[in-house]
Amino acid sequence: MTETLARLEGVSRTYQKGKERVEVLHQLDLTIPKGDFIAIMGPSGSGKTTLLNLLGGLDRPTAGSVRVGDAELSKMSNSQLSSWRSTNVGFIFQFYNLLPVLTAQKNVELPLLLTRFGGSERARRAKIALDIVGLGDRARHYPRELSGGQEQRVAIARAIVSDPPLLLCDEPTGDLDRETADEILKLLQILNREHDKTIVMVTHDAQAADYAQRTLHCDKGTLKQREVA
Repeated sequence: MTETLARLEGVSRTYQKGKERVEVLHQLDLTIPKGDFIAIMGPSGSGKTTLLNLLGGLDRPTAGSVRVGDAELSKMSNSQLSSWRSTNVGFIFQFYNLLPVLTAQKNVELPLLLTRFGGSERARRAKIALDIVGLGDRARHYPRELSGGQEQRVAIARAIVSDPPLLLCDEPTGDLDRETADEILKLLQILNREHDKTIVMVTHDAQAADYAQRTLHCDKGTLKQREVA
């Protein structure tokens, strides 16, 4: 039996917009087995990014339960969530969010500043992460000296440097051309298949979704599944 990494049960998320209450997610149930690679598609405003934020402990449900591993996120304090995120989840965004004054190596080391590791151990782990994404020879380069695809690889290395079991990707190829996007998606497949990363990826790109094991369509706060052939 496949081990479950994450489970959402009866999750609703409502926001107050002026005098109006807007329900973004409605009594949503989702089970994510360990080792899964899910693509989530849907129109803007359908709740895709809200779902990612709930899985990553960046937001809390209005109702329902969000569990990742042994952690019940909806019952944790902000400080507990911050500590949990530092080792359990990696975030990859459309825009790379690299600090321009830091080298690739130092950008990758950033999440480890929240851990107990000393400087030499942070450097060692960052080198491993850069090697995994194929940029071991670019460790001393600054973001301005890298292509968009290389910057995204650095961002992916930063996401995996603490060896989290879960990667959450929000439009990770949205700022890249088709060829570079396919290279990044193949890298995500390698992380999924060879490095045991469970991946949830939000995308508008049907070709990107084809790299996942399964695709979920988010619409009006609910999910429908389409198996990828």
